[in-house]
Amino acid sequence: MADPREVLRLADLRKSYNIGRPNEVEVLHGLDLCVDSEDFAALVGPSGSGKSTLLNLIGLLDTPTDGEIHLLGKPTRKMDDEARTALRGQSIGFVFQFHHLIDAFTALENVLMPTMVAHGRPDPATLDFARSLLADVGLEKFADRHPGELSGGQQQRVAIARALITRPALLLADEPTGNLDTKTAAEVFELLRRFNQQHGCAVLVVTHDPRLSETCDRTITRVDGEIVGDESHPRG
Repeated sequence: MADPREVLRLADLRKSYNIGRPNEVEVLHGLDLCVDSEDFAALVGPSGSGKSTLLNLIGLLDTPTDGEIHLLGKPTRKMDDEARTALRGQSIGFVFQFHHLIDAFTALENVLMPTMVAHGRPDPATLDFARSLLADVGLEKFADRHPGELSGGQQQRVAIARALITRPALLLADEPTGNLDTKTAAEVFELLRRFNQQHGCAVLVVTHDPRLSETCDRTITRVDGEIVGDESHPRG
């Protein structure tokens, strides 16, 4: 029986490019990994180690060459595009180094965007939840401001609230603090940890910053397309 806490499981995951050509190359070499609902984990490794490729696969933005990605117990490799898109929208939140907010919309409208794309005009309960997320990131007074009227750190906080509007089981953060000063980066990272605890969503953070990875509960190290380390850091 599957562990009810299990959010993500990779089984012998492989990814190759230029398949069947002389320059065929395998960039992921049979990865095995489990992420549970309580995990707050960092994914680290040198440039070129395949972190971005892995994140795209986990986020169901690309498909593996072989092996399987189980998300909430569902095998995904053979899903069609429609099913993958639906599962991604329901189960995964994304936070990137650059916030990718839409300038024409307010902070509140940007937070609501994933639900508006999926379901159209938000209902009162969804509006209330979006406002509560903005309050959680300390921006309840800025709901009607546009991104250009916010600082970089404030924009990234809006992006975090947007990633959580669908109540995802898994939050993927790709260098979420890479464009921020040290103080703001620490504040954003602490927000991610708080949401991991309060909302019960697993968090997987790609970071090059060893100071941030050491504050995670778990550090997964990738080198040359393989996982070479998986270290826990119990809090206490």
